[in-house]
Amino acid sequence: MSFAWPLALLSLWLVPIAVALYVLAQYRRPKYAARFTNLDLLANVVDKTPGWRRHIPAVLGLLALATLLTSLARPELEHQVPKEEATVVLVTDVSGSMTATDIQPTRMAAAQEAAHTLVRELPEGFRISLVSFSAGVRTVVAPTTEKPLVDAAIDALQPLGGTAMGDGIVEGITASQLNAEAVAATPAANSGADGEESEDSPVIMVLLSDGANTLGQTDPLDAAQQAQELGIPIFAIALGTQDGVAVITDNQGRQRAINVPPDEETLMEIAEMTDGKFFSAPSADDLESIYEDLGSKIGYNIETTEITVGFAAAAAILVLAAGGLSLLWFNRFP
Repeated sequence: MSFAWPLALLSLWLVPIAVALYVLAQYRRPKYAARFTNLDLLANVVDKTPGWRRHIPAVLGLLALATLLTSLARPELEHQVPKEEATVVLVTDVSGSMTATDIQPTRMAAAQEAAHTLVRELPEGFRISLVSFSAGVRTVVAPTTEKPLVDAAIDALQPLGGTAMGDGIVEGITASQLNAEAVAATPAANSGADGEESEDSPVIMVLLSDGANTLGQTDPLDAAQQAQELGIPIFAIALGTQDGVAVITDNQGRQRAINVPPDEETLMEIAEMTDGKFFSAPSADDLESIYEDLGSKIGYNIETTEITVGFAAAAAILVLAAGGLSLLWFNRFP
């Protein structure tokens, strides 16, 4: 919870002052009682003392004061509101290094499971595209709202070859532009309910890679520059540990074990350049958590609602409760 006028919270100093005055009044009660000199008659008039009940109306009144003073600061509450539409392009590394087992059972299997989580978390109206890259690049699934189609394509990914990260980003940009052209060709997408032009659907790219760029025609940072110019943020994820080892087959058909650390520095630059965000995923649990978090960030807007009326209403209810109990128990209104 936040406040539009936080300085108004300084008025809450009135609450401890009111508490102090109430405590002082309670200490002075015996002095006033002593003025009634006929104590035997006093005992007959008052059959029993109110005890702890006499403090309840005062406590409710103090709570009402605190609530009312808090309302002066105009409290606000943040909540998530699903976005109406967007296109999410999953650009996923399927190079041979994804067979590394530093993330169990393999980097590829962990990436597939986490991708399913992201697809599940995104709102139903979102279009999702899947692009894979290794030695070459491919748009596996063009932007679609059919989540089962995307899930099936994720399960079919197989790791093989080198890493053309830059080309993968460019292919992701191409997929998003093809989607924009498809949307523009749809009459319903060109106008709102009143026939006015609607805003372009935002595009977000989620880039997952577990190694350095080794192949391709485009440098990753040059590709990121293209995304930045088009206003496409890239959420870059470095998968794996610095000690990861993959067993690959070389050109002579021999198997070799090579170290395959993720290129975190390049991915950080890509995220920073495109106003996205960088994540490091050294474990399957970390990757799962990242994708869940991305689903909430990408699929929802954070909106703020002022709840001053609620605080004022609560203060009024507390005042009525204090007055009602005082009338019920003591036949007087405080």
